[in-house]
Amino acid sequence: MLAYTLRRVLWSVPTVLAVITACFLLLHLTPGGPFDTDKRLSAAVMANLNARYHLDEPLWQQYIRYLGALLHGDLGSSFRYADWSVNELVKKAAPVSLGIGGLSIPLAVLLGVALGTLAAVRRNSAIDHAVMSLGNLGNVLPPFVLGPVLVLGFAILLKSPDGNGLFPAGGWGEGDWRHRVLPVALLVIINMAAIARVMRGSLIEVLSGNFIRTARAKGLPARTIVLRHALRPALMPVVSLLGPVCISSITAAVVTESVFALPGLGQLVVNGAVNRDYTLVLGLVVLTTVCAVLFNLLVDLAYAWLDPRIRY
Repeated sequence: MLAYTLRRVLWSVPTVLAVITACFLLLHLTPGGPFDTDKRLSAAVMANLNARYHLDEPLWQQYIRYLGALLHGDLGSSFRYADWSVNELVKKAAPVSLGIGGLSIPLAVLLGVALGTLAAVRRNSAIDHAVMSLGNLGNVLPPFVLGPVLVLGFAILLKSPDGNGLFPAGGWGEGDWRHRVLPVALLVIINMAAIARVMRGSLIEVLSGNFIRTARAKGLPARTIVLRHALRPALMPVVSLLGPVCISSITAAVVTESVFALPGLGQLVVNGAVNRDYTLVLGLVVLTTVCAVLFNLLVDLAYAWLDPRIRY
């Protein structure tokens, strides 16, 4: 297992490098620049700005310079946020995104597995139909539709005793828990729907296996059969889904944080793309790629824990 982990870590290096190279070239080859504004700057000012950020150098030299800084953990200076480095911007915004995603993913997994298990055990019942309807609803409604619906229902229509909305419609509120409820609920609903559907189908297939029929023939209680014999193999497809779910939670932050006006990494992605802030976009792409590689590695390692027959 250790040798496999080391090989995967080494193979991730060219993957991250390829993503950085593609993003670097696309940003620099797109028409326009980070200092293009409605009011045209003078040639002297543009020359000073290009020299300050090394944009007057050949493209290959800028690329080597960026990789060298990246190896030292430096994501560069922001072109649009004066006197701020990308490291400082990420450090400031990361707690917001982690506070939302880090809470929503475990909740979505627990609720999705529980609802999927309940739907599989009560197949073709009212509970099963309700879970499948919820799953279809979560898969059909995109975040930019479901988010405003949650705001309308819980921040405008429903009132708290003081006359305000039941939960704030947006903002971070210095980390107050009430500001996290709606963003977390949005991500939980989206991810829980996918997990519940996969868990239901997987558990139904496992419950039709020969070893389950043998357990029933021995007179084991239904609860013991599900929890001790069927649940673990049924979790394999769910585990394989966790990697994409974690990555989608990062990408969904762009919409979620825009809907709820959260100062997180998703908002930085939007601002960096709009302002053509090369270093900010590249830094966030690097972080997202590293997280994606890490999540996929953890998923592969979890396979061996769930199924001892798997060997890498």
